[in-house]
Amino acid sequence: MHDQPNYQPLEESDFFGDAQASRTFVPGTVAQGRLHDDTLLYTGKVDGANALLFPFPVDAAVMARGQERFNVYCAPCHGQTGMGDGMIVRRGYRRPPALSEDRLREAPVGHFFDVISNGFGAMPDYASQVKVEDRWAIVAYVRALQLSAHATVEDVPAASRGRLDEAPRPAGAAAESHD
Repeated sequence: MHDQPNYQPLEESDFFGDAQASRTFVPGTVAQGRLHDDTLLYTGKVDGANALLFPFPVDAAVMARGQERFNVYCAPCHGQTGMGDGMIVRRGYRRPPALSEDRLREAPVGHFFDVISNGFGAMPDYASQVKVEDRWAIVAYVRALQLSAHATVEDVPAASRGRLDEAPRPAGAAAESHD
């Protein structure tokens, strides 16, 4: 049992007719977990064009995940507001475009998914670091940043407008009690 008969990769074999120990894959074989049959989800494209819609509903959980992943992977260059003023840029790296530029606000969501997946210009690809669902969550959060950059007071729900006039409190400060 100590010395099991086995072959090393690309070793010669007298067992098979082609004398190769390594066997070719059966045509059409797909590795487990790698059947990416949902083109929209995995490429951001529909009929070869950038998708206009998300492959799944965008809810509060997706937005929260998108904000978290954006802050980890995108904010170092793009800044937390998407204005292209991240810490990397302050250290001398090339400034990315502000995500609120008109040309990017008009770009389809599939464009952003493609750029995150494959990179563009000085931006590297993140396909190996960021899973597919998280890339879409980041795209949803980018859309929220784009909306907020051009928002007006009228865009805030009437019930929440009163909070706009409240003075911001320092982090960790307790609210004053007006008994």
